Amino acid sequence: MRYSNPQPEPDDDPAPAVADPATGEVRVLTRLCDTCIYRRGNLMNLAPGRVRQLAAEALAANGHIVCHSTLPALAPSGTKGAICRGFANAHGNAIFALRIGAAFGRIVEVPPPAKRE
Repeated sequence: MRYSNPQPEPDDDPAPAVADPATGEVRVLTRLCDTCIYRRGNLMNLAPGRVRQLAAEALAANGHIVCHSTLPALAPSGTKGAICRGFANAHGNAIFALRIGAAFGRIVEVPPPAKRE
């Protein structure tokens, strides 16, 4: 059964790119952001099962989860998208972008952005 969420969540926005097309660098956060969906306590108030659903969909599509703190609706202006550290920690070698980035030595770790004011 597919989970249906009647209320939009910040992670429903189109995800920004996590790779720089000019250099091939793939950005991943250096650590979990303060409200990472992989932290205990459901700090983003997601519906039950939402993280599992997001991960399953991303992996099935050879994709990844972009850190919500780098999404345009939540990030400070000019923030570039980055792969969620929690997702990277949980699924590492299954993440296509990280495998490609690693193969070419193009993984760039970036700190979580400052909170949007």
